[in-house]
Amino acid sequence: MTQLRVKKEIHPLYQKQQEELTKLIENYDALTTYLFKGNRNTIKLATLSTGQCVAIKAFKIPNEFNKRVYKFFRKPKGLRSFEHAEKLKELGVANPQAVAYFEYSTATTIRNTYYISEFVDAELTYRDLLTKKNYPDREVILEDFVRFSYGLHEKGIMFLDHSPGNTLIQKQEDGTYIFYLVDLNRMKFNQTMSFSHRMKNLAHLTTNIHDIEKMAEHYARLIGKNSKEVFIRLWLETIKFQFRFYKKKDIKFKIRRFYFN
Repeated sequence: MTQLRVKKEIHPLYQKQQEELTKLIENYDALTTYLFKGNRNTIKLATLSTGQCVAIKAFKIPNEFNKRVYKFFRKPKGLRSFEHAEKLKELGVANPQAVAYFEYSTATTIRNTYYISEFVDAELTYRDLLTKKNYPDREVILEDFVRFSYGLHEKGIMFLDHSPGNTLIQKQEDGTYIFYLVDLNRMKFNQTMSFSHRMKNLAHLTTNIHDIEKMAEHYARLIGKNSKEVFIRLWLETIKFQFRFYKKKDIKFKIRRFYFN
């Protein structure tokens, strides 16, 4: 049996819990509290001896080609999540505090990777906001979210997974809302965010034309453009994104059917 090498990155705030974190990863399969259970990745919850609840994301083992790509040419998703979390903090963008990254590999391939962060018990995600039309403060939250997205763009951050489920929304004691980014592995920094780039990024969020009108109105005020111009561009980018998304999905379905039927 091949001996796996273990690489770990522990955040300075959690150096004293290094042994405890290592045991959690070694016994990941025995953890039973799921936050998310998907075909590719899973997220489980655990509580440290300090009382801090952490979320442990286990990434799907890559295919044979990507095992080597992630070993030699590209940083694994978990490591990118860990590093991006710190970069976002430096830029003043909220995200669950990074705790640790673990990687299991051979001399030539990457196998299992894990990213651990503090668990943020948020009231809702942006996706929930889309489905709950009568949610209290919905219009306020939507405007604040657009301002949050504008802030990302102004800081040169291209969040490639800026999708409805990847922003946690938490209400503060003073009644304001804070937005936390999650699923951080696909991000670019120091980007020149043109108007086109900004609209393409926002086009991932919703197909609801009334919400898109509101988003365009709020974003137009921030960027200093006519709201009709912003709406038309955002609506067109949304249509194009949906077309690409479902076309890609259809191609994947056809490939699976060809190989597995």
